[in-house]
Amino acid sequence: MVVPVCVSSLRLSELASYPDLQRALGACDEVAVYDIALRRRFRRIDRRSGVLIRGEAGWGEISPFWDYGPAESARWFAAGLEAATVPFPPVARDRVPVNATVPVCDPAAAVGIVAAHPGVRAVKVKVADPGVELREDCARVAAVAEALAAGGGGVVRVDANGAWEVDEAARAIRELDAAAGGLEYVEQPCAEVEEMARVRRAVNVAVAADESVRRAGDPLAVVRAGACDLIVTKVQPLGGVRAALAVAEEAGVPVVVSSAVDSSVGLAMGAHLAAVLPELPHPCGLGTLSLLTGDVSSTPLTVREGAIDVRRVAPDVADAAPVTPELVSRWLRRLDEVAAWMESAR
Repeated sequence: MVVPVCVSSLRLSELASYPDLQRALGACDEVAVYDIALRRRFRRIDRRSGVLIRGEAGWGEISPFWDYGPAESARWFAAGLEAATVPFPPVARDRVPVNATVPVCDPAAAVGIVAAHPGVRAVKVKVADPGVELREDCARVAAVAEALAAGGGGVVRVDANGAWEVDEAARAIRELDAAAGGLEYVEQPCAEVEEMARVRRAVNVAVAADESVRRAGDPLAVVRAGACDLIVTKVQPLGGVRAALAVAEEAGVPVVVSSAVDSSVGLAMGAHLAAVLPELPHPCGLGTLSLLTGDVSSTPLTVREGAIDVRRVAPDVADAAPVTPELVSRWLRRLDEVAAWMESAR
Protein backbone atom coordinates (compact mmCIF):
# COMPACT_ATOMS: atom_id res chain seq x y z
CA MET A 1 0.00 0.00 0.00
CA VAL A 2 1.34 3.44 -0.99
CA VAL A 3 1.02 6.01 1.81
CA PRO A 4 0.27 9.36 0.10
CA VAL A 5 1.51 11.88 2.70
CA CYS A 6 3.97 11.42 5.57
CA VAL A 7 5.17 14.14 7.94
CA SER A 8 7.33 13.92 11.06
CA SER A 9 8.09 16.94 13.27
CA LEU A 10 10.97 17.58 15.66
CA ARG A 11 11.91 20.42 17.98
CA LEU A 12 15.28 22.06 17.38
CA SER A 13 16.43 20.69 20.75
CA GLU A 14 16.07 17.16 19.34
CA LEU A 15 18.85 17.74 16.78
CA ALA A 16 21.78 17.39 19.21
CA SER A 17 23.13 14.48 17.14
CA TYR A 18 23.40 16.86 14.18
CA PRO A 19 25.40 19.75 15.66
CA ASP A 20 26.16 21.64 12.44
CA LEU A 21 22.51 21.57 11.41
CA GLN A 22 21.37 22.58 14.88
CA ARG A 23 23.71 25.59 14.83
CA ALA A 24 22.66 26.62 11.32
CA LEU A 25 19.00 26.50 12.33
CA GLY A 26 19.56 28.39 15.57
CA ALA A 27 16.93 30.98 14.62
CA CYS A 28 14.31 28.26 14.05
CA ASP A 29 12.31 26.26 16.57
CA GLU A 30 10.77 23.38 14.61
CA VAL A 31 11.78 21.01 11.84
CA ALA A 32 9.50 18.71 9.83
CA VAL A 33 10.46 16.02 7.32
CA TYR A 34 7.86 15.23 4.66
CA ASP A 35 7.50 12.44 2.10
CA ILE A 36 4.73 12.50 -0.51
CA ALA A 37 3.92 10.07 -3.32
CA LEU A 38 3.68 11.41 -6.88
CA ARG A 39 0.64 10.65 -9.02
CA ARG A 40 2.93 9.67 -11.89
CA ARG A 41 6.65 9.15 -12.15
CA PHE A 42 8.28 12.57 -12.72
CA ARG A 43 11.94 13.50 -13.04
CA ARG A 44 12.58 9.77 -12.56
CA ILE A 45 11.20 9.83 -9.01
CA ASP A 46 8.06 8.33 -7.48
CA ARG A 47 8.04 10.27 -4.19
CA ARG A 48 9.02 13.81 -3.23
CA SER A 49 10.53 14.50 0.16
CA GLY A 50 12.23 17.35 1.94
CA VAL A 51 12.61 19.33 5.16
CA LEU A 52 10.45 22.19 6.42
CA ILE A 53 11.71 24.64 9.04
CA ARG A 54 9.86 27.21 11.14
CA GLY A 55 11.31 30.53 12.26
CA GLU A 56 9.93 33.87 13.32
CA ALA A 57 8.83 34.75 9.77
CA GLY A 58 7.02 31.46 9.13
CA TRP A 59 7.88 28.20 7.36
CA GLY A 60 10.54 27.55 4.74
CA GLU A 61 11.37 24.50 2.63
CA ILE A 62 14.73 22.81 2.00
CA SER A 63 14.34 20.00 -0.52
CA PRO A 64 17.32 19.59 -2.87
CA PHE A 65 17.12 16.51 -5.04
CA TRP A 66 19.15 13.55 -3.83
CA ASP A 67 21.76 13.77 -6.60
CA TYR A 68 22.82 17.31 -5.57
CA GLY A 69 26.01 17.66 -3.54
CA PRO A 70 26.61 19.95 -0.54
CA ALA A 71 27.71 22.99 -2.57
CA GLU A 72 24.60 23.01 -4.74
CA SER A 73 22.32 22.02 -1.86
CA ALA A 74 23.64 24.95 0.17
CA ARG A 75 21.61 27.36 -1.97
CA TRP A 76 18.45 25.38 -1.24
CA PHE A 77 19.32 25.50 2.48
CA ALA A 78 19.83 29.27 2.32
CA ALA A 79 16.48 29.72 0.58
CA GLY A 80 14.56 27.79 3.21
CA LEU A 81 16.33 29.58 6.04
CA GLU A 82 15.58 32.98 4.50
CA ALA A 83 11.89 32.12 4.11
CA ALA A 84 11.66 30.99 7.75
CA THR A 85 13.51 33.90 9.30
CA VAL A 86 13.10 36.97 7.04
CA PRO A 87 9.78 38.50 5.91
CA PHE A 88 9.15 38.32 2.17
CA PRO A 89 9.49 41.61 0.22
CA PRO A 90 6.31 43.61 -0.51
CA VAL A 91 4.27 42.10 -3.36
CA ALA A 92 2.61 43.66 -6.39
CA ARG A 93 -0.20 41.09 -6.75
CA ASP A 94 -2.06 38.60 -4.58
CA ARG A 95 -2.52 35.88 -7.23
CA VAL A 96 -0.13 34.43 -9.78
CA PRO A 97 -1.22 32.86 -13.12
CA VAL A 98 0.26 29.40 -13.63
CA ASN A 99 0.64 26.68 -16.23
CA ALA A 100 -0.43 23.08 -15.88
CA THR A 101 2.31 20.46 -16.17
CA VAL A 102 1.94 17.26 -18.18
CA PRO A 103 4.51 14.54 -17.40
CA VAL A 104 5.39 11.75 -19.81
CA CYS A 105 2.08 9.94 -20.31
CA ASP A 106 -0.29 8.84 -23.07
CA PRO A 107 -2.37 11.44 -24.93
CA ALA A 108 -5.61 10.52 -23.15
CA ALA A 109 -4.00 11.05 -19.75
CA ALA A 110 -2.57 14.36 -20.96
CA VAL A 111 -6.04 15.55 -21.98
CA GLY A 112 -7.31 14.56 -18.54
CA ILE A 113 -4.65 16.68 -16.87
CA VAL A 114 -5.61 19.71 -18.97
CA ALA A 115 -9.28 19.17 -18.11
CA ALA A 116 -8.39 19.06 -14.41
CA HIS A 117 -6.97 22.62 -14.64
CA PRO A 118 -9.88 24.84 -15.71
CA GLY A 119 -8.87 28.41 -16.36
CA VAL A 120 -5.25 27.55 -17.11
CA ARG A 121 -4.07 29.08 -20.38
CA ALA A 122 -0.62 27.50 -20.62
CA VAL A 123 0.53 23.89 -20.37
CA LYS A 124 4.09 22.64 -20.05
CA VAL A 125 4.64 19.21 -21.57
CA LYS A 126 7.64 17.11 -20.58
CA VAL A 127 9.46 15.61 -23.57
CA ALA A 128 12.68 13.76 -24.42
CA ASP A 129 12.44 11.26 -21.56
CA PRO A 130 14.78 8.26 -21.95
CA GLY A 131 13.15 5.50 -23.95
CA VAL A 132 10.32 7.70 -25.24
CA GLU A 133 10.20 8.30 -29.01
CA LEU A 134 9.69 11.72 -30.57
CA ARG A 135 6.44 10.60 -32.23
CA GLU A 136 5.04 9.85 -28.74
CA ASP A 137 6.05 13.31 -27.54
CA CYS A 138 4.42 14.86 -30.60
CA ALA A 139 1.20 12.92 -30.00
CA ARG A 140 1.08 14.14 -26.39
CA VAL A 141 1.75 17.74 -27.42
CA ALA A 142 -0.91 17.61 -30.14
CA ALA A 143 -3.47 16.22 -27.69
CA VAL A 144 -2.71 19.00 -25.21
CA ALA A 145 -2.97 21.69 -27.90
CA GLU A 146 -6.35 20.31 -29.03
CA ALA A 147 -7.63 20.17 -25.45
CA LEU A 148 -6.58 23.77 -24.84
CA ALA A 149 -8.25 24.92 -28.04
CA ALA A 150 -11.46 23.13 -27.09
CA GLY A 151 -11.40 24.80 -23.69
CA GLY A 152 -11.04 28.36 -24.92
CA GLY A 153 -7.44 28.49 -26.11
CA GLY A 154 -3.97 28.67 -24.64
CA VAL A 155 -0.31 28.01 -25.33
CA VAL A 156 1.90 24.93 -25.15
CA ARG A 157 5.49 24.95 -23.94
CA VAL A 158 7.78 21.90 -23.84
CA ASP A 159 10.64 21.00 -21.52
CA ALA A 160 13.46 18.67 -22.58
CA ASN A 161 15.59 19.06 -19.42
CA GLY A 162 18.75 19.33 -21.53
CA ALA A 163 18.33 15.88 -23.09
CA TRP A 164 19.01 16.64 -26.75
CA GLU A 165 22.12 17.16 -28.84
CA VAL A 166 22.04 20.21 -31.12
CA ASP A 167 20.92 18.59 -34.39
CA GLU A 168 18.48 16.34 -32.55
CA ALA A 169 17.06 19.36 -30.73
CA ALA A 170 16.53 21.35 -33.92
CA ARG A 171 14.66 18.48 -35.57
CA ALA A 172 12.58 17.69 -32.49
CA ILE A 173 11.62 21.32 -31.88
CA ARG A 174 10.40 21.73 -35.46
CA GLU A 175 8.24 18.60 -35.19
CA LEU A 176 6.89 19.53 -31.76
CA ASP A 177 6.17 23.06 -32.95
CA ALA A 178 4.12 21.64 -35.84
CA ALA A 179 2.30 19.26 -33.49
CA ALA A 180 1.36 22.12 -31.18
CA GLY A 181 0.35 24.46 -33.96
CA GLY A 182 3.05 26.77 -32.60
CA LEU A 183 4.95 26.41 -29.34
CA GLU A 184 5.16 29.22 -26.79
CA TYR A 185 8.76 28.18 -26.08
CA VAL A 186 11.06 25.21 -25.57
CA GLU A 187 12.74 24.92 -22.19
CA GLN A 188 16.37 23.77 -21.83
CA PRO A 189 16.72 21.84 -25.11
CA CYS A 190 20.41 21.07 -24.50
CA ALA A 191 22.64 20.79 -21.48
CA GLU A 192 25.42 23.22 -22.43
CA VAL A 193 25.12 26.97 -22.98
CA GLU A 194 27.00 26.87 -26.28
CA GLU A 195 24.63 24.17 -27.53
CA MET A 196 21.64 26.22 -26.43
CA ALA A 197 22.94 29.19 -28.44
CA ARG A 198 23.31 27.05 -31.56
CA VAL A 199 19.80 25.67 -31.20
CA ARG A 200 18.37 29.15 -30.69
CA ARG A 201 19.94 30.25 -33.99
CA ALA A 202 18.61 27.18 -35.78
CA VAL A 203 14.91 27.33 -34.85
CA ASN A 204 12.06 29.84 -34.91
CA VAL A 205 10.81 28.93 -31.44
CA ALA A 206 11.75 30.91 -28.33
CA VAL A 207 14.27 29.16 -26.05
CA ALA A 208 14.04 29.27 -22.25
CA ALA A 209 16.93 28.45 -19.93
CA ASP A 210 16.29 26.49 -16.73
CA GLU A 211 19.17 24.24 -15.66
CA SER A 212 21.61 26.71 -17.27
CA VAL A 213 20.33 29.25 -14.72
CA ARG A 214 19.60 27.28 -11.54
CA ARG A 215 22.53 24.84 -11.69
CA ALA A 216 25.16 27.27 -12.96
CA GLY A 217 27.90 29.00 -11.02
CA ASP A 218 26.98 32.09 -13.02
CA PRO A 219 23.21 32.03 -13.61
CA LEU A 220 23.36 34.85 -16.15
CA ALA A 221 26.08 33.40 -18.39
CA VAL A 222 23.39 31.85 -20.60
CA VAL A 223 21.84 35.29 -21.15
CA ARG A 224 25.14 36.96 -21.98
CA ALA A 225 25.88 34.16 -24.47
CA GLY A 226 22.69 34.94 -26.37
CA ALA A 227 21.54 31.38 -25.73
CA CYS A 228 18.00 32.10 -24.54
CA ASP A 229 15.01 34.37 -25.01
CA LEU A 230 13.76 34.03 -21.44
CA ILE A 231 14.86 32.42 -18.18
CA VAL A 232 13.19 30.16 -15.65
CA THR A 233 13.90 31.10 -12.05
CA LYS A 234 13.36 28.86 -9.03
CA VAL A 235 13.67 30.15 -5.49
CA GLN A 236 15.37 27.21 -3.79
CA PRO A 237 18.08 26.51 -6.39
CA LEU A 238 18.99 30.21 -6.58
CA GLY A 239 19.35 30.69 -2.82
CA GLY A 240 16.14 32.47 -1.83
CA VAL A 241 13.58 35.00 -2.95
CA ARG A 242 15.99 37.94 -2.81
CA ALA A 243 18.78 36.13 -4.67
CA ALA A 244 16.35 34.96 -7.36
CA LEU A 245 14.92 38.48 -7.62
CA ALA A 246 18.41 39.87 -8.18
CA VAL A 247 18.97 37.37 -11.02
CA ALA A 248 15.62 38.27 -12.57
CA GLU A 249 16.30 42.00 -12.37
CA GLU A 250 19.75 41.71 -13.93
CA ALA A 251 18.79 39.26 -16.67
CA GLY A 252 17.11 41.80 -18.94
CA VAL A 253 14.89 39.10 -20.49
CA PRO A 254 11.40 37.85 -19.52
CA VAL A 255 11.22 35.60 -16.45
CA VAL A 256 9.07 32.56 -15.68
CA VAL A 257 9.04 31.64 -11.99
CA SER A 258 8.77 27.90 -11.52
CA SER A 259 8.82 25.27 -8.77
CA ALA A 260 11.05 22.32 -8.01
CA VAL A 261 8.06 20.04 -7.36
CA ASP A 262 7.84 21.54 -3.87
CA SER A 263 5.24 21.14 -1.19
CA SER A 264 2.92 24.12 -0.67
CA VAL A 265 5.53 25.60 1.68
CA GLY A 266 8.03 25.78 -1.17
CA LEU A 267 5.37 26.88 -3.65
CA ALA A 268 4.59 29.81 -1.36
CA MET A 269 8.21 30.90 -1.66
CA GLY A 270 7.94 30.83 -5.46
CA ALA A 271 4.59 32.60 -5.43
CA HIS A 272 6.07 35.44 -3.39
CA LEU A 273 8.94 35.81 -5.86
CA ALA A 274 6.47 35.95 -8.76
CA ALA A 275 4.33 38.45 -6.87
CA VAL A 276 7.29 40.78 -6.34
CA LEU A 277 8.24 40.97 -10.03
CA PRO A 278 6.90 44.08 -11.76
CA GLU A 279 5.81 42.09 -14.84
CA LEU A 280 4.76 38.48 -15.48
CA PRO A 281 4.59 38.12 -19.27
CA HIS A 282 4.18 34.33 -19.04
CA PRO A 283 2.17 32.10 -16.67
CA CYS A 284 4.43 30.66 -13.98
CA GLY A 285 5.35 27.03 -13.41
CA LEU A 286 3.91 26.99 -9.91
CA GLY A 287 0.89 24.79 -10.49
CA THR A 288 2.80 21.62 -9.70
CA LEU A 289 0.98 20.53 -6.55
CA SER A 290 -1.28 18.44 -8.79
CA LEU A 291 1.74 16.20 -9.49
CA LEU A 292 1.61 15.06 -5.85
CA THR A 293 -1.00 12.82 -4.23
CA GLY A 294 -1.37 15.19 -1.28
CA ASP A 295 0.26 18.04 0.59
CA VAL A 296 1.67 19.00 3.99
CA SER A 297 -0.99 21.68 4.49
CA SER A 298 -4.73 21.60 5.08
CA THR A 299 -4.91 24.76 2.93
CA PRO A 300 -2.69 23.82 -0.01
CA LEU A 301 -1.73 26.13 -2.86
CA THR A 302 -3.94 24.47 -5.43
CA VAL A 303 -4.77 26.06 -8.77
CA ARG A 304 -8.07 27.97 -8.92
CA GLU A 305 -9.20 29.63 -12.14
CA GLY A 306 -5.74 29.37 -13.61
CA ALA A 307 -3.83 30.92 -10.69
CA ILE A 308 -2.56 30.29 -7.17
CA ASP A 309 -2.79 32.57 -4.15
CA VAL A 310 0.18 34.47 -2.76
CA ARG A 311 0.27 33.56 0.93
CA ARG A 312 2.31 31.67 3.47
CA VAL A 313 1.49 28.06 4.25
CA ALA A 314 2.04 25.91 7.36
CA PRO A 315 2.42 22.11 7.48
CA ASP A 316 -0.68 21.30 9.50
CA VAL A 317 -2.25 18.31 7.74
CA ALA A 318 -3.89 16.21 10.44
CA ASP A 319 -4.01 12.72 8.92
CA ALA A 320 -0.43 12.36 7.70
CA ALA A 321 1.42 9.17 8.57
CA PRO A 322 4.86 9.48 10.16
CA VAL A 323 7.91 9.50 7.91
CA THR A 324 10.06 6.39 8.30
CA PRO A 325 12.88 6.84 10.84
CA GLU A 326 15.37 5.91 8.11
CA LEU A 327 14.25 8.77 5.85
CA VAL A 328 14.19 11.25 8.74
CA SER A 329 17.76 10.29 9.66
CA ARG A 330 18.86 10.41 6.03
CA TRP A 331 17.57 13.98 5.62
CA LEU A 332 19.02 15.18 8.92
CA ARG A 333 22.44 13.65 8.13
CA ARG A 334 22.37 15.20 4.70
CA LEU A 335 21.50 18.69 5.91
CA ASP A 336 24.05 18.37 8.71
CA GLU A 337 26.68 17.79 6.00
CA VAL A 338 25.37 20.76 4.00
CA ALA A 339 25.47 22.98 7.08
CA ALA A 340 29.06 21.89 7.78
CA TRP A 341 30.00 22.69 4.17
CA MET A 342 28.39 26.13 4.46
CA GLU A 343 30.31 26.87 7.64
CA SER A 344 33.62 25.80 6.08
CA ALA A 345 32.94 27.89 2.96
CA ARG A 346 32.56 31.13 4.92
